[in-house]
Amino acid sequence: MGMTAAVILLFVLALVAANLPWLTERRFLLFAPPADGKREWLRLLEWLLLFGVAGLLAAGLEYQVIGEIYAQDWEFWVVNLCLFAVFALPGFIYHHDLRRYLRKRR
Repeated sequence: MGMTAAVILLFVLALVAANLPWLTERRFLLFAPPADGKREWLRLLEWLLLFGVAGLLAAGLEYQVIGEIYAQDWEFWVVNLCLFAVFALPGFIYHHDLRRYLRKRR
C-alpha cells in the first residue's frame, strides 16, 4: 500500500470512527441499546475509545508504509484530538439537531 492510499484510508476510517457514537444507540457498538437511550457521557467515552483505536490504526499503517513508528510529542496528540473532534461534528449535529428537525417534517 502506498503512502497516499494509507492516508486516504486513515482519513476515511477516522471520519467514520468519530461519528459512530452519535449515529448508533448500541453501547460500544456491540451491546444492546439501553431502554432509556444512551447517555452523553457514554457517547463521549466511546468517542475517546475510538480515538485511541484510530491512533492505533494510524500507528499500524505508519509502520506498514514507512517501516518504523516515529515518536510524537504532546502537541501532535492535541492536534489529532482536535481534528477527531472536527470529524465528529456531522454525527453530533445529526444526533442533537438534524434528527429532531427531520422527524418534525414528517
